[in-house]
Amino acid sequence: MTRAYEQWLKEVYGPAVAAKAERRSPFSTTSGIELDPVYADVDDSDLPGQFPYTRGVHPTMYRSRLWTMRQYAGFGDAAESNRRYRYLLEQGQTGLSVAFDLPTQMGYDSDSPRALGEVGKVGVAIDSLADMEVLLTGIPLDDVSVSMTINSTASTLLCMVLAVAERQGVPFGKLRGTIQNDILKEYIARGTYIFPPRPSMRLVTDIFAFCKSEVPKWNTISISGYHIREAGSTAAQEIAFTLADGMAYVQAAIDAGLAVDEFAPRLAFFFNAHNDLMEEVSKFRAARRLWATLMRDRFGAKDPRSLMLRFHTQTAGSTLTAQQPENNIVRVTIQALAAVLGGTQSLHTNSMDEALALPSEKSATIALRTQQILAHEAGVADVADPLGGSYLIEAMTDQLYTLAQTLIGRIDEMGGMVAAIEQGFPQRQIQDASYRAQLAIESREQVVVGVNDFVGKAAPPADLLRPNPETEAIQKARLTAVRSGRDQTACDNALRVLSKAARGGDNLMPKILDAVRAMATVGEVSNTLREVFGEHQEILA
Repeated sequence: MTRAYEQWLKEVYGPAVAAKAERRSPFSTTSGIELDPVYADVDDSDLPGQFPYTRGVHPTMYRSRLWTMRQYAGFGDAAESNRRYRYLLEQGQTGLSVAFDLPTQMGYDSDSPRALGEVGKVGVAIDSLADMEVLLTGIPLDDVSVSMTINSTASTLLCMVLAVAERQGVPFGKLRGTIQNDILKEYIARGTYIFPPRPSMRLVTDIFAFCKSEVPKWNTISISGYHIREAGSTAAQEIAFTLADGMAYVQAAIDAGLAVDEFAPRLAFFFNAHNDLMEEVSKFRAARRLWATLMRDRFGAKDPRSLMLRFHTQTAGSTLTAQQPENNIVRVTIQALAAVLGGTQSLHTNSMDEALALPSEKSATIALRTQQILAHEAGVADVADPLGGSYLIEAMTDQLYTLAQTLIGRIDEMGGMVAAIEQGFPQRQIQDASYRAQLAIESREQVVVGVNDFVGKAAPPADLLRPNPETEAIQKARLTAVRSGRDQTACDNALRVLSKAARGGDNLMPKILDAVRAMATVGEVSNTLREVFGEHQEILA
């Protein structure tokens, strides 16, 4: 470790962090070359852990602590998913990441006509607190971080986790986790919205305010570029639209009376890792720099934690191919490497069979082992920002920063991201980019190995996961039992109080929590809010 860097660490972060820089060992190559925590010019003012955080949000990055290894999982009913979570934790996963089925995401119970054929298919079916309790059986909530990819019904699902924690005897203050809670990208790219944008933004800021005082360690939003990229955006568009969404949430929270440094430290982001290794590494670096600059200059944030873009990464599902699925292991490895070289705080690696089915136990294990090999065998975790200083990386970081900044400027001219969404601007941009990308594949300008070149015969894997065909019937029976066993008067009263609060200005989280405790279902809570807020109608771009 250079003396200048060591001295800087001690001055800014104290002796304990400086000591951590050398604690994990050995930090040397097979040839005995000792590695410094970071490599930089003597006068370099842009170091890891220092504004604008281009090179990383922590001064020692993975030398002090590896990224959280999450595997996104969920299928069938709560019991099936619980078994998969406990298996992955036994294999060395360090945090849960819950996938919900479409009815749960859209605010429909499993016995709704609109849920027909979709119960437990693309994620786990959760109708009530009883399901959430089964889902988290044997998982100590004071020790395991829980991430939930949920948006329209985020407030309800978070309240269910809180109610389970109460039953486990775990104080809210000890809970760690993340809810996605990013409704704007649903209008832009994904489509699992319920309410119009403006009442949806109220729910988002109500969660911010509630968790600030009640669940302080919980990340109240994961602002997602992942689905924007999956819909076909470019890397520059992914940065711009994600950060523009983030700014809309910040402004909404400020307008709701919150001070920026009260909630901004708990903001988190969620990015895609695509195939172009160098562009992806540069994308993460540019996004960190741009967010720090926007938070300082536009919103006047003072707390360094408010300026740090902390993010989860998932490898790109849209790049997985049903043809020659073993090739996906290589794709995922490259994408995961980009995330690590780019400084992610947590990572999910897709499984090779996901273009064909939900991940099998074997393929999910291979995906987790990919992360573990990168962490412990590849040497890429031994130095902060190992590609920093590369002529290509530095130039591309600057260029992506400028492209994203220009797009954000256009969104500002429209009145911000909510107004831009209402005008269909980001939707059209993504559609155009996706169309161009598809033309490149069809013309073979862009080679996709095994699809439009190097094509060979290969049989599909024999061990594909087949969801239990009885899940829907099982879930309906559980739902019937919950309704017949609850205090219906208490449930009705809780929903009535929620409806009244929705028509007024009170924070809705305590009311939703009371409804969940009274065993109100996801669909019942959502329908209560539908009656007040209405439903969003898609904007045709």
